[in-house]
Amino acid sequence: QVQPAESGGGVVQAGDSLTLSCSVSGGTFVGDDMVAWYRQAPGKEREVIGTITWDAGSRNYADSMRGRFTIYRNYHENRAWLHMNGLEPKDTAIYYCNIQRESVEYWGQGTQVTVSS
Repeated sequence: QVQPAESGGGVVQAGDSLTLSCSVSGGTFVGDDMVAWYRQAPGKEREVIGTITWDAGSRNYADSMRGRFTIYRNYHENRAWLHMNGLEPKDTAIYYCNIQRESVEYWGQGTQVTVSS
């Protein structure tokens, strides 16, 4: 069982930056893993922010997310990260880490990010 674990959420001010972390609870990332970050705002559908391949570190972003969001991973720390700049109230959401391994998707519990104006 692969259990993603997110951390780093909280309440921030508009314009602040914040970095979220994703690890594998009780385990590790493996070479073919695809890590994705999603978010779900109140009353809205879950939307993808972007993805990164664990082995090669290749990244892709949703068009609407380019510019303020950066996804990266650290082999030695065994973590993937989502760095967010210039946060706005509209970024208030639950942020989820998703790990795709051998065609199966695993979801974390999510971490709440609240941006106050």
